[in-house]
Amino acid sequence: MVKLKPIAQHTLFIIPSLYFSSMAFAEQAIELDEMTITSTRSETKLKDSPQVVTVINREQIEQQLKISPDASQVLSSLLPSFTPARQKLSSAGETFRGRAPLFLIDGIPQSNPLRDAQRDGHTIDLSMVERIEVIHGASAIHGLGATGGIINFITRRPTANTLDQNMNVQVTMPTSEADNDTLGYRTSYGLQGSQNDWEYALGLSYEKQGLFLDADDDAIGVDNTQGDIMASRSYDVFAKLGYWLTDNQNVEFQFNRYELDGDNDYLSVAGDRDTKTPATSIKQTPPGQAPHNEVTTTAIKYDNYDLAGMHFKAQAYRQEFEALFGAGIFGSFQDPSIAPDGTLYDQSQTSSIKKGAKFSLTKDDLLNNKLSLTGGMDILHDTTEQELAATNRSWVPETTFKNYAPFLQAQLKPVDSLVLNAGIRHEKAKLDVDDFHTIHSTNGAGGVDVEGGDPDFSETLYNAGIVVSPLSWLSVFANYSEGFGMPDVGRVLRGIGTENQNVNDFLNLQPVLTDNREIGFRINWQPIDFEVSYYESDSDLGSRLENVGGTYFVRREKTEINGVETTLGIQANDDHRIELSYSYIRGRYDSDDNGTIDSDLDGNNIPPNRLITNWNASWTPKLSSFIQISHNFDRNFDEEPGDDEIKFDGYTLVDASLAYQLPKGRVNLAFANLLNEDYFDYYSQTANTLDERYFKGRGRTVTLGYSLDF
Repeated sequence: MVKLKPIAQHTLFIIPSLYFSSMAFAEQAIELDEMTITSTRSETKLKDSPQVVTVINREQIEQQLKISPDASQVLSSLLPSFTPARQKLSSAGETFRGRAPLFLIDGIPQSNPLRDAQRDGHTIDLSMVERIEVIHGASAIHGLGATGGIINFITRRPTANTLDQNMNVQVTMPTSEADNDTLGYRTSYGLQGSQNDWEYALGLSYEKQGLFLDADDDAIGVDNTQGDIMASRSYDVFAKLGYWLTDNQNVEFQFNRYELDGDNDYLSVAGDRDTKTPATSIKQTPPGQAPHNEVTTTAIKYDNYDLAGMHFKAQAYRQEFEALFGAGIFGSFQDPSIAPDGTLYDQSQTSSIKKGAKFSLTKDDLLNNKLSLTGGMDILHDTTEQELAATNRSWVPETTFKNYAPFLQAQLKPVDSLVLNAGIRHEKAKLDVDDFHTIHSTNGAGGVDVEGGDPDFSETLYNAGIVVSPLSWLSVFANYSEGFGMPDVGRVLRGIGTENQNVNDFLNLQPVLTDNREIGFRINWQPIDFEVSYYESDSDLGSRLENVGGTYFVRREKTEINGVETTLGIQANDDHRIELSYSYIRGRYDSDDNGTIDSDLDGNNIPPNRLITNWNASWTPKLSSFIQISHNFDRNFDEEPGDDEIKFDGYTLVDASLAYQLPKGRVNLAFANLLNEDYFDYYSQTANTLDERYFKGRGRTVTLGYSLDF
């Protein structure tokens, strides 16, 4: 019997219903029907998926890293229904299809729903990632948090019977006013291999980001409070070690340590929204410690590919997450028993420890290979708290979330042209909160005693889908799925302003249940491939963030979101491919709790309509180029114009890169914001009212890099 070694030597450029090898624009297109999506838990083939699934492969990741190392920017450049990146450490306001996505690393949850620090996308360096699997729309298949979809970072895999190494160095600077302050650089090294029954992978990365300049060569405002990737340093250490116990049994240990620290060299200077003056930065040390992210993820996994003819998977994991925010004199931090109002500096820190296990068993040859069943159980124990670090006060009390969920997924393929998918998952969850006292606050919330409790929730969630392929080049699909999430429990608890409120009776702690309905079709008629889908995402008790005087509060209201996603690919010839992706989205909520949807969701809760175009070209066997254009359309958020109407002035960003193959290695030259577009970012225009966070986007930069595989 031959060992089932991991397939890692041939990565794929994947688009709906059509798959290309790593040099897609330079080779003949080949269809790989057996490509499976691991994030579905049931080993679903991509062509059999009843919903939109995007797989971002290694070549695409490397292509985007030449332009920007920011994971949020990489995602927003490739997913039009993802909010335009803020270019900050915080992902506040970044949603997927208007709701929160669940971030995973190899199936391990990275999101922190109990006190959402909004830094989910900054827990691993993308140089450690082999591909990113993205499931669009609400899903409960991985449990808590995926009301907008799933973004699963699949890490680098060992290679079979060989030793592969890779390294990369690159330097980034603005095209004008370049100096030591604005210079950025990053380097990474990777190693993958195997020997006898052992397999291994190692990754190291280090990055230094400089000061960001806008299109006018002015310093962009640093976010001293929520944190910034500008003027920061980060590193990542990744390791994976596997051993084949038998020809069909493998055990694997995985470790990843990611840390990002601000330099604390710049102080933000508030802008002025009335005069359209952006926030800027001056070189000065802010008070307190620099904001940082520190994340350690460990896991052990066991696979048995032939347990009585079934595939058994077991995974145990632990994630330690710490997010420190910047210091400030904020109304929510003031306490006259400590210092006179308006004088007390403090800074908050969110800590979370997640421990969990996942088990699944797949039988895929039932009914003469027509039926596949996957059953399993997920267990999660999440403990989260938020403290005010300088004064040692509890802002969010220690909160524990205990959850277990059995599930069953089935796929029936009675004939080649028909695929039926169905699943059920039962969520049993419990929230434990001790008695606590909210901190005094000058903004009207807090300063009261709250009676703790242990509310529990029990929900059964369903999914069902169908794919019909009446012609070899046409597939029609439809899907219904339900998502299960929690509101930002920490924001809810710390914002309680009613004396002797009982946690058990607090409606705002009820779970967020989201229904997602989707219908679409795919065409693969070379040289054209095309996919379009229409979706609706509803929640009777949604979770909307509202900005009140710079502090965000959770509002529990009925919400409805609908939209259209479409992708068109044109393989002009073996050397040139053009792709266009478009997202239209609209979101509404019930503002007066009368059961009727009456108001637009703002930019903190929903992205703009977006069009993304990219062109891959291979001019010679050694020279290739890439151009991408992202246009964010104007939007008014109130149907009736008025004094308080929120308007978004859209903008267009153009990025480009060139790559040249040397006798050893490859040299890359990339330009971000090639046309030096002068703009205020989407978040600053639509989701925030503070002059301190009235940020412009980054101006044109150039990156020179060298990479080598050996």
